[in-house]
Amino acid sequence: MASRTASKGPFWLEWSAGAIGCLCVSVAMLSSCSKPPTQPGPATLPLGTVLRDRTFHSIALNADVMYRVIEPTSFKPGERICVGYLLHGNGSGFREWSTYSSIGELAVDNYVLVMPEGHSTYFMNSATKADDRYEDFVTRDLIADAEHDLPQPIGRSSRFIAGNSMGGFAAMVLAFKHPDLYAFAGALSPPVDFPKRAFTLRRISQSLGVRRIFGPEGSATRSSNDPFLLARAANPDSVPFLFVSVGDQESLREPVERFNRALTARSIPHIFLLGRGGHNWQQWNGNLPMLLESLETTMSAAQK
Repeated sequence: MASRTASKGPFWLEWSAGAIGCLCVSVAMLSSCSKPPTQPGPATLPLGTVLRDRTFHSIALNADVMYRVIEPTSFKPGERICVGYLLHGNGSGFREWSTYSSIGELAVDNYVLVMPEGHSTYFMNSATKADDRYEDFVTRDLIADAEHDLPQPIGRSSRFIAGNSMGGFAAMVLAFKHPDLYAFAGALSPPVDFPKRAFTLRRISQSLGVRRIFGPEGSATRSSNDPFLLARAANPDSVPFLFVSVGDQESLREPVERFNRALTARSIPHIFLLGRGGHNWQQWNGNLPMLLESLETTMSAAQK
């Protein structure tokens, strides 16, 4: 194992062995809920891209839902189109990625970026609310609607999923449960321990939320959506390439670092990033260039 200190950005870069070599690094976070700035600014779009908000009827949710899309004003002929699904944090909404990050720059390179609304559901199928089937919404209905009018068919090698906080948790779980859909999955500060959190009066609102989504402690629903158990059972050769980050000032640092060790133990190809900062977009934007570099490398390799 070799390591070196990075000159910029994340302050530690660690290389570790794995099935195809896992690159490990280091980043930041404070709580399990995304806390964007109180005064959102307008989305900034590069030239040659367009932002649209679309509405369609989701069978899984039994409701009309809105999602945001950033895409090229015109696709480059003869070049591959890639589609990415960006999941927001708890307490935020589908506008979060377009408002607080520069992710729209990807659209210049023939990427379509899809940002769905997930409320506080962790983008999972609820164990207690019949119409909260957000896993089915993201992996079935949303893909079908977002990709149906593209000029070329989209397969696994041209599709990725990523998220921050709550959305990062979902990106990891959906990557393990639906490896046939995504070539890459990225998670910025994911609360990977969420399904295991015990009921506590001190955090009764969070505890009730965990129970609403995953059912009671020890339930099959909790186990089937536990990133640690999913990693333990996964086939390393079929899992999408993973990017996972957390900050050195976050309470989530310990479980995310433990998750990184679990991925390494299973030889699941991934990058782990630990850097300075808290659970916020200042930290996540600092990690975005490395996430995008890893994404583009993975998507290029998937085409070969």
